[in-house]
Amino acid sequence: MAFGAWIGGFLGWMTAGPLGALAGIVLGKFFDSMMDSVNTPETQGTFENPFGQQAANNYQQTRQRTDYGQRNSFLFSMLVLSSYIMKADGKVMHSEMEMVRQMLRQNFGEQAVVQGNDILKKLFDEQKRVGMQNFRQTVADCCQQISRNMDYSQRLQLLNFLVMVAQADGKVPQSEIMALKECAQWMRMSADEVDSMMGLGKDDLASAYQVLGVSPNATDEEVKKAYRKLALEHHPDKVAALGEDIRKAAEKKFQEINAAKDRIWKARGL
Repeated sequence: MAFGAWIGGFLGWMTAGPLGALAGIVLGKFFDSMMDSVNTPETQGTFENPFGQQAANNYQQTRQRTDYGQRNSFLFSMLVLSSYIMKADGKVMHSEMEMVRQMLRQNFGEQAVVQGNDILKKLFDEQKRVGMQNFRQTVADCCQQISRNMDYSQRLQLLNFLVMVAQADGKVPQSEIMALKECAQWMRMSADEVDSMMGLGKDDLASAYQVLGVSPNATDEEVKKAYRKLALEHHPDKVAALGEDIRKAAEKKFQEINAAKDRIWKARGL
């Protein structure tokens, strides 16, 4: 399996811990060869002259490697957690797989579709090999690793992708909601974030309040405070380091949050 830049070259923080262990299993020899390649002096970047052009070039290369590493670690994390969400109800729906393929295509390119599909299948094989309970613990450990290496806004975008996968077949069984909330809490986020995201993209007032995470009986000031908090956490610029395509996905989510706010503002005459 030949990988492109989306999962190769700069592996980021996923090379260690439980995510690294899973990557070693599902990527096999490719992962081993990439570990060898990123550990060479040529790829580590040194600052021989702190004030010269070489230093500037090395800094730029190091920054680029960091961004690619964050992006690739984000992608692999998404695939690992998606495999857990999709199997939460005991069966993998075609629509859920197609949603992941669509996200890969839109956010990482056509090559990622085939390769990501292969990674998912190997993750499902690993679930079957170790058993769901053991895999659940592995996912919990992976989420803790994610919480240490992604800021809150990046974790929100990751959770948003997972909610979209769960919603792909038009219904979200309780088992998948529980799995989503488990992942949120393991990533040191509130389970309420899942409820909020479940209301995105809907055009009724009840869903708008759900998105903002407030009761219809909340005061105007409480509603405004809730919106300001969401707007700050979900701003697309917060995930810019993960790539322009992921930023655009965050922008769509941000627009849906604003649409929910506008419905509430209109209903209250604000």
